[in-house]
Amino acid sequence: MPPSPFLDRTSPPPLAPRKTPIDLDHLTRMTLDDAGLKREVLAMFLKQTGELLESLAARLGEGAALAHTLKGSARAIGAFRVAAVAEALEAAIRRGGDPSPALAELDAAIAEARASIEAILAQP
Repeated sequence: MPPSPFLDRTSPPPLAPRKTPIDLDHLTRMTLDDAGLKREVLAMFLKQTGELLESLAARLGEGAALAHTLKGSARAIGAFRVAAVAEALEAAIRRGGDPSPALAELDAAIAEARASIEAILAQP
C-alpha cells in the first residue's frame, strides 16, 4: 500500500535544505500534490512578501512579529533560505541589534524566491 500523503505533510523541513529557492518536494507534500493549491499558496506568498517588506521598512518596531510571520510562511512553502534569514532578522530585532544586514539579506533572499515562484507560476 502506498504511503498516505497525509502522514507526511507535517514533516519538518530537511536538515540540509535544498539549494533551490523553493523546495518543490516540500511544497508538494504541504499542498498534498494539488497543483491548484500549490499555485494558490505560491501566489499568496508573492503578495505577502511584498506587503511584509514594505511593512518592515516602514515599521521596524514591529519587525520581530513581521519577520516571525514571514518565517512561518516561508517554511510552509519550502523557501528555507527566506525562513532562515527572517529568523535571523527576528533575533536581531529582539536583542536590539542592528537589523540592517539581516534586512538586506532578507531582501535578496525574497527576490530570489520570488523569481523562482514567478517561473513556477509561468508554467502551464
